[in-house]
Amino acid sequence: MKNYLPVKPFKYWLSLSLVVVHYSLNAQSINGVQADASRLSNIYTAVPFLLITTQPRSAAMGNAGVALEADANASMMNTSALAFLPEGNIGASFSYSPWLKQLASGMSISSLTGYYRLNERNTVSAALRYFSIGNVNFSDDNFQDLGVYNPNEFALDIGYALKLGPGFALGGNLRYINSNLIGGGAVNNVRAGKAVAVDVSALEKSEIQLGGTPAILSFGLGLSNIGTKMIYGTSLKSYFLPANFKIGSALKMGEGPTKVTFALDFNKLMAPTQPIYDADGNIVKGKDPDRSVPAGIFGSFSDAPGGFREELQEVGVSAGAEISFKETLYLRTGYLYQNPQKADASYLTLGLGVRYSRFTFDFSYLIGSVQSPLRNTIRFGLQANFSKIR
Repeated sequence: MKNYLPVKPFKYWLSLSLVVVHYSLNAQSINGVQADASRLSNIYTAVPFLLITTQPRSAAMGNAGVALEADANASMMNTSALAFLPEGNIGASFSYSPWLKQLASGMSISSLTGYYRLNERNTVSAALRYFSIGNVNFSDDNFQDLGVYNPNEFALDIGYALKLGPGFALGGNLRYINSNLIGGGAVNNVRAGKAVAVDVSALEKSEIQLGGTPAILSFGLGLSNIGTKMIYGTSLKSYFLPANFKIGSALKMGEGPTKVTFALDFNKLMAPTQPIYDADGNIVKGKDPDRSVPAGIFGSFSDAPGGFREELQEVGVSAGAEISFKETLYLRTGYLYQNPQKADASYLTLGLGVRYSRFTFDFSYLIGSVQSPLRNTIRFGLQANFSKIR
């Protein structure tokens, strides 16, 4: 993709790149602009690619997954789930998705994860997410060519899961984030943005009976992207990370070769909601968004100008189902709902998985509206689980 872009309006380019990505998330758009020109939304964050569901399994289930049974992708949604790995002591996965093909070519997001189960209680993991915006041809105000660059962002994680009991585990990630939107300083000396963050997660699961049918009921919780603000070069302006709160449950039931799993998640962005300003720039409703990270996170549950009703509108709901046959073939579907006053990004998802020996291939497909730039989005993934090396 070659896009011609003047250098001067850096804030415009930053906003544009974030808007394009942010449309897909369980959150709101950047700088009040939606990709489908729907109602203004009012939560601004940097690096929203961190909220994109890269793993095809959860993507096929409406982005639900905080309480799902673990696989090699678990650290992307709930690291604590790695403590309950059903098979294999070492695993890795790779996923890839052409992103927002309806708007531009060349954009993509990919991820690489791995885990190593040290012993019964301890598991370590690592993950890399990479978002490419494609080739952009920069020019100055006189449209003189300044070169072609590939704006990109990535996040590198190191994770740990601790099993505290037969049915309870905690987990966490330490994350380094790099956002290189304009050639790493090659244009206007604007340097890449950098930040660090942590995730904290928990998972509780128990065996139950439903009408005589054995089942596993799980509850999961995840706090992600809790960290420093993003600063680009020497700019005095800083941007909140997309701190996120997710809670959900999953029910896996059945005996014999066929099993069914249902999942339900609730999701809320923990970043300041922008207030309403008058013509002079004074706040007439809501709270000042210029605050510390802790104040922004805790205040995000009570700062919406529309009060509690608007806070509820900021909660996204993901529901999904999976049916497995002989642990070889998996069929999945799901639905993501977001309030139309906030995102207008609700959609249906489908997918499948095929396991052969230690390898699993996953695929997901997003069915969006005609106006949605996310329609027809596909994700591919391959994961492998192996016995522990001795």
